[in-house]
Amino acid sequence: MDYFFYCRDRDGAGQLRWQLVEEHWAFMDRFADGMIARGPTLTDDLEDATGSVHIVDLPDAETARVFAFEEPNYLAGVYRHVIVRRFVDLLGRTMWDFPGRQEERGGRYLILAHAKPLMDWPGAERTEPALERERLIAFGRLLSPDGEDWEGTAVIGEFPEPEAVRGLFAATGAYDRIEVHPWTFGGRR
Repeated sequence: MDYFFYCRDRDGAGQLRWQLVEEHWAFMDRFADGMIARGPTLTDDLEDATGSVHIVDLPDAETARVFAFEEPNYLAGVYRHVIVRRFVDLLGRTMWDFPGRQEERGGRYLILAHAKPLMDWPGAERTEPALERERLIAFGRLLSPDGEDWEGTAVIGEFPEPEAVRGLFAATGAYDRIEVHPWTFGGRR
């Protein structure tokens, strides 16, 4: 089962995050075989982390709980909020298979589109905008932890105009709120 994790940093947690980087990476190494994508979201100037994104194939919900809440940054208080969702991979590759080159294609972004409650758009189906596959690093539907309810869409990609991508999501009418965050590849450097 694939899971999406987005951990939002507490204000002022940057120094603590850097102190824990080796512990964080060592923890993530335990899940390397299932990793689909990983990396921090960043401030607009790309200087500081604002959170961490992980998309990973895990055997069950208990392992997902361990991944989210026994991670060193979480235990030390780096994160103020953790989102855990089941993830339906619509791309079928990992970030390591991504063919793009940032310098030619635009900045890298996480776009997190939160679905409207179904009662707000009766008759509508889950919908994702058509996006250029070669720009996508990760792309999938977000489901409730039990996998029953559609809760939105997450995309990580290289986009010259991320606000235009936000507009594509908004035009579907299926999303209540759309977040755009600068993002970069994560892992050992």
